[in-house]
Amino acid sequence: MDIPDIGKRGKCMDSGRKAYCDSNADNACGMQKNSNSNLMKVSDSKELIEYAASVLRDGGVVLTPTDTVYGLLCMPESARAVQMIFEMKQRPFSQRLPIIVASREQAEEVLPVEWNIHAGKLADAFWPGALTIACGLRKNSVDWLSGRDEAAIRVPDFFFVQELARKLGPLLMTSANRHGVETPHTVEGALESLAVRPALALDGGLLSGAPSTLVNVNCPSPVIERLGSIPKTEIERVL
Repeated sequence: MDIPDIGKRGKCMDSGRKAYCDSNADNACGMQKNSNSNLMKVSDSKELIEYAASVLRDGGVVLTPTDTVYGLLCMPESARAVQMIFEMKQRPFSQRLPIIVASREQAEEVLPVEWNIHAGKLADAFWPGALTIACGLRKNSVDWLSGRDEAAIRVPDFFFVQELARKLGPLLMTSANRHGVETPHTVEGALESLAVRPALALDGGLLSGAPSTLVNVNCPSPVIERLGSIPKTEIERVL
C-alpha cells in the first residue's frame, strides 16, 4: 500500500485543550525547578522494577531509556504526574501523551481501542519495537481517556518498560526532551533539557536510536505521521 507521509500529526490527530504550563512559576505543576532526580543505572532487577513502580504509583515521573530514545513515564490516572510531564517538556496540552503497553493483548483487553485490520498487521510485524500506532477509541468510561477519540500506542522492545506496563497497566510515555528540541542521547542531556527534573532518572548509557515511526490507522487509509526508526518502505510492505 502506498502510504502518504505527512511528517507530523495532521488532520487525523485528536483535539485537546490548547494550553501550557506556566514554566515561569516558582512551583509550577507542584515541582521545584531546582529539585534533584534520584539517578540510578537501569537494570532488569526485580528490585529496581519494583522501586520504579512505587515511584509511579506515588505520582512521580520516571525518566528511562527505551529501545529508541530516553522517555518520561507516568501513571495515566495521576493528574499531577501528567501535569508534571507537560511542565518538564513545556509541551502544549493539545499534544496528547502516547500510551505504552506491555503487549498487543494488553492494548486490546484493557484499552477501548478500535483495532482494525491495519493496526493488526502493523502490530504483528513491528511489536515489540519502534512503531507507534494511532488508533480510534470507542466511547468509554475510562476517566483518563475522557475527551479523546484517538490514542497513539506502542509496545517498546525494552524489558524494563514492558515489565512496568505489565505490573501497573498501560502507562503514558513521551520523549525526554523539551518541546521542539531534539531528544538527547544521554540521561545527562535529557535531564539538562527538561525544565524540571523527574523523581527518578535511569541511566542506560548512550542511545543512538531515532524516535519510533508513527502510523495513524484512524483514517480512511493509514497515514505515516512521523518517520523514525522504521522506514516508509517497511510500513508499505506490511500494509
